[in-house]
Amino acid sequence: MALDPPHIEQLVVDALRTVYDPEIPVNIHELGLIYGVDVSPEGHVTIRMTLTAAGCPAAQVLPQEVEQRARAVPGVTGVTVDLVFDPPWDMSRMSEAAKLELGML
Repeated sequence: MALDPPHIEQLVVDALRTVYDPEIPVNIHELGLIYGVDVSPEGHVTIRMTLTAAGCPAAQVLPQEVEQRARAVPGVTGVTVDLVFDPPWDMSRMSEAAKLELGML
């Protein structure tokens, strides 16, 4: 059976919605920490993500958890997590759901 990269991408995004920033009760996808998810035709997933701050205490934990959750998705053959700080994260990247959850709307 051929891999379906768009379907795998959606499954990875769904998996990332189960990862929470330890200091903010909102998942990292809704927080806007995921800048991109790309799936190759072979099933390799590349995730571009950032943290709320460069010195974030979760810097050691979140990328590993993101990789583990993505690896667990059926059809994923490998995962690369690129931690980037450009562009820097700010609250405008949060979804309306995240802002509502945090009482910002």
